Amino acid sequence: MASMDPSEALDLIRRERANTGRALTPDPRLMYWPWGLTWLIGFGLSFLRYGPGGRTLVALPEWVPLFGLTALMIAAGLFTGLVGARSGRSVSGPTSRQGIWYGIAWSAGFTGLAVVFGRISEVLPEHLMGLLWGGGMVALVGALYMAGGAIWNERTMFTLGAWISAVNVVGVLLGPGWHALVASLAGGGGMLAAGLIGWMRLR
Repeated sequence: MASMDPSEALDLIRRERANTGRALTPDPRLMYWPWGLTWLIGFGLSFLRYGPGGRTLVALPEWVPLFGLTALMIAAGLFTGLVGARSGRSVSGPTSRQGIWYGIAWSAGFTGLAVVFGRISEVLPEHLMGLLWGGGMVALVGALYMAGGAIWNERTMFTLGAWISAVNVVGVLLGPGWHALVASLAGGGGMLAAGLIGWMRLR
């Protein structure tokens, strides 16, 4: 058997490593697009019902924005959880443990904020209560995406987290009503773009 040139061997190793990475990495569109649509629709409903200055742009029942966002979040969480679990079946060791711990961090973060915000909301006016919940939860998402990008050296995830953090600050400064619009269009749109960019880079 003829010996392989060292440069050809290195190219072969790089190709096989890239192929393995693609096989084990879930399709970014399946991971980001469900959440992008959730934010686009869920926060969009909130903007239409509770617009800037307390205006009602569309006369939706009061329960629709919260119920819609909650239902969409549950559906997106289940879908992306199944996609992630399916792609991670062949992964074990430290990488698998990192993924599990990262998922626990999401659950712990949202649970902690929900408990704190639940107590604080009792003394806040209604328009500020919505801003507290929306701004706080979006801030947590941005920070966790940046942390995930740092853990796995994933540029798209880190950039998305930085983008969400920045647009959240803008939305909070603009105030109630406007925050929901910013989270819907810029936040949800950023996730849709991240899914497309991640898919193109993966290819």
